[in-house]
Amino acid sequence: MKPQPTPETAPYWEGARQGELRVQRCGECGRHYFYPRPACRYCASRDVRWVTVSGRARLVSYVINQRPMPGLEGLSPVIALVELDEGPRLMTNIVGVAPSPENLPLDLRLRVCFQDDLPVFRPEEAAV
Repeated sequence: MKPQPTPETAPYWEGARQGELRVQRCGECGRHYFYPRPACRYCASRDVRWVTVSGRARLVSYVINQRPMPGLEGLSPVIALVELDEGPRLMTNIVGVAPSPENLPLDLRLRVCFQDDLPVFRPEEAAV
């Protein structure tokens, strides 16, 4: 079950289909932010645009899900909060590593990859 794009999130999902991670950036204060909204969360400017970011991040927090939700069995059991190098934090899944605490140290360097048009992250050394 994939999320359904809305007018506010369509550029994010279009980027994901193209293998790009996109977030919004304020033209006035220059800060990146996520989740999508019509005005900057920092300065309230409406001069916002979508930009493609590096896809590099660090692991901030995570949980290893022991019981997958019906319909989402194919997703990684590692649900994580990551902080992009550009600043925003987002919820995602971690892939490419066994789901155990010794493999998931906080501040682990990550890189985005895409599975079925969903942005997920893997340890940077495992990224291709």
